[in-house]
Amino acid sequence: MYIALIVLVVIIVWLISLYNSLVKLRNRRQNAFADIDVQLRQRHDLVPQLVQTVKGYASHESDVLLQITAARSAAVNAKTIDEKIVAEQQLSGALQGLKVQVEAYPDLKANQNFLQLQEELSDIENKLAASRRFFNGATTEYNNTVESFPGNLVARNFGFKRELFFDLGNDFRRQLEEPPKIDFKS
Repeated sequence: MYIALIVLVVIIVWLISLYNSLVKLRNRRQNAFADIDVQLRQRHDLVPQLVQTVKGYASHESDVLLQITAARSAAVNAKTIDEKIVAEQQLSGALQGLKVQVEAYPDLKANQNFLQLQEELSDIENKLAASRRFFNGATTEYNNTVESFPGNLVARNFGFKRELFFDLGNDFRRQLEEPPKIDFKS
């Protein structure tokens, strides 16, 4: 009788411990995304300034600027972590398109306001990259616990599920995999 009671208590303590570990990992992941969110807010504040500066030089290149504005709006209005990840991937792609457009305007590349905004954006992108690495590490640790035995038994019964990583997205990844175009005409 005592042995059965001891085994039952050990199992209950083990289940509670495993559940608490899952909660801690989920919270660590959410905290990591909160760090990303701070950088994203700074990025969102900077994008309209960058767009206005470019508009002065490239008024006929409105398609790229409209894409950036729409992507920024979607990113600002995203509610869940998963929605934010998708929206930020789209904004990153749109900003990459802006970088390509800027190459066509030598005067813009030399403009002091643009250079300062570009430097700030580059700094934010570097901070975002570091925050994404931490977030993805927390997500990996969480997903490993949710998917591996015996954590998967507890996770399934208490609604814990596999979470998304914050990656570059397929379109942006394809752009990065293309070889750089070297042009000596400038």
